[in-house]
Amino acid sequence: MKLVRFGNIGEESPGYLDDSGNRRDLSAFGEDFDARFFGSGGIDRLSDWLESQQQSLPVVDNHVRWAAPVATPSKIICVGLNYSDHAKESGMAIPEEPVLFTKASSALTGPYDQISIPPGSKKTDWEVELALIIGAKATHVSESEALNHITGYTIMNDVSERAYQLEGTGQWVKGKSYDTFAPLGPYMATADEISNVGSLDLWLKVNDEIKQQGSTNKLIFEVPFLVSYISQYMTLLPGDIISTGTPPGVGAGMKPPQFLKDGDVVELGIEGLGSSKQKLVQR
Repeated sequence: MKLVRFGNIGEESPGYLDDSGNRRDLSAFGEDFDARFFGSGGIDRLSDWLESQQQSLPVVDNHVRWAAPVATPSKIICVGLNYSDHAKESGMAIPEEPVLFTKASSALTGPYDQISIPPGSKKTDWEVELALIIGAKATHVSESEALNHITGYTIMNDVSERAYQLEGTGQWVKGKSYDTFAPLGPYMATADEISNVGSLDLWLKVNDEIKQQGSTNKLIFEVPFLVSYISQYMTLLPGDIISTGTPPGVGAGMKPPQFLKDGDVVELGIEGLGSSKQKLVQR
């Protein structure tokens, strides 16, 4: 299944994409795609329910806003420098173990919503990333068990303000967590739909110019290892998001560096997960 959410901010409803690519309203199912849904067998319940109900579900108008496909995650965990060529362009050593940082859940936004450039920001940057959604509580899980804890996959633009992230003191979280800095979607593909998670093509364009191209087969630390590793340090809860890192081609790595400005349009996609698009707006 391909799960979506739609509606005005604060008034989102659950839905799914049918075989024709139409969004269908799942409000009658009575559950949103949140921790309770994922952690209580919601995917299986929904699949069973759809067998008798899908033909009667209303189509969502094309003009209705697309929301992030996951509601209220308890945390967003990101992996830095997880492609060797991205580490090289950043002037940093290839990590010996995953570099982890958090992104505030308040940064979460829809796949076609505007991205706000913070007041005075000069170094807002782009990053296309494969994001995975936790479906079952994970604490000290083994690498061999890790995939059983993933309920689906989607796209994240890990928007970053490089001055906030890297200049001065403190942690990366400052440059990662501004409102709208986590566009997610357009949909979450359930895990059964993505059989080749270790070999998915990624791309990103700015104003129709290709900036990033890569494949998850270049991940330094692969998806099962990441889930297992992170679960040694914190409990992963249903609905949590792990964003797995970005391939080379970010603005900060260019010579000279290039950063986003008011009116720019970023478009990004991952094989099997669709594409999203955001316009930059200076606050």
